[in-house]
Amino acid sequence: MTKEEKRQLQRQRLMENKAYQTMESLTRYMDRYYLDALIGIIPGWGDAIALLSVLPFIYFSLRVIKSIPLTLAVLNNSLRDVLMGMLPFFVGDVIDVFHRANIQNMAMIQGFVDGDETIVRQVNQRAWQSAIVLIVLLLLIALLGWLLISFGSYLYSLVASFFGA
Repeated sequence: MTKEEKRQLQRQRLMENKAYQTMESLTRYMDRYYLDALIGIIPGWGDAIALLSVLPFIYFSLRVIKSIPLTLAVLNNSLRDVLMGMLPFFVGDVIDVFHRANIQNMAMIQGFVDGDETIVRQVNQRAWQSAIVLIVLLLLIALLGWLLISFGSYLYSLVASFFGA
């Protein structure tokens, strides 16, 4: 069996996976029928509900394909879509019509499975972006924790000196 035949067999097996079929359905409804933009109109909940549609993509890239870079790239793309969708005054909903994150995620997954060099490079680039953002967020959380502890101890010493004197 040639390398190309093995790749085709693997692709066929992945396409028969239930999660893959769910991703195709979600892509069709959320992006091609603009359900993502329509759900986004619901104040406060629309984008959170739309974010649930990314779960099969995360599951498929992490558990079926077993690729952390692909999973990070899918998360990067999806969270960027949610962030843009949250823009007020229906600006985010208009952006959701044009920024079709599920279609982009499907293209990344298919390109990754097919070994498309351009897609693999894009996936790796987005994975690095995601990793850097995660590290920065963790550092900011640690800094905020340190500031809260410092401020708490300052308040404690202030209160203790006020009542102790």
